[in-house]
Amino acid sequence: MPQDASLPCYRDTVRAEWVDYNGHLRDAFYMLIFSFATDVLIEQIGLPDAVRKARGRSIYTLEAHINYLHEIKEGAQVRVDMRVLGADAKRLHLYLEMFSGDGVEPVAAGEQMLLHVDTGGPRAIAFDPDVAARVQSLAHAHAVLPAARFAGRVIGLPAHAAAKKH
Repeated sequence: MPQDASLPCYRDTVRAEWVDYNGHLRDAFYMLIFSFATDVLIEQIGLPDAVRKARGRSIYTLEAHINYLHEIKEGAQVRVDMRVLGADAKRLHLYLEMFSGDGVEPVAAGEQMLLHVDTGGPRAIAFDPDVAARVQSLAHAHAVLPAARFAGRVIGLPAHAAAKKH
């Protein structure tokens, strides 16, 4: 990733309480890790906790999609790399890939649509100018990156597969 397009990544360790009866990270905890990673992005765009409280602003998740690609086990070191796929005045389309340690193939990929809100309502509101500038800067820098491999997927069965069941 080009230097000016980089986002800080999030790192964590798969904890015992996150593991299922198969010894693998439970599906819900992939989302938890992606959520923690999103907090890093929220701080980078200029909305750390103190600013959110002072301005009465926050970020809500409108939609999230996860692709589970490979299992990971308790104790695994994970890294989440993020990039902005798009943004408008109030929303941020984020792509995340989770890796085991310093691996190069993702173990999971996620996509999120985030909404900037005035917490007094709550209601959707345009990003404040300083935050909007950071969001647009990231979106512009990331626009030159190769396509996100697992973005934009739709879940469903082919029509012919459903017809065979009847």
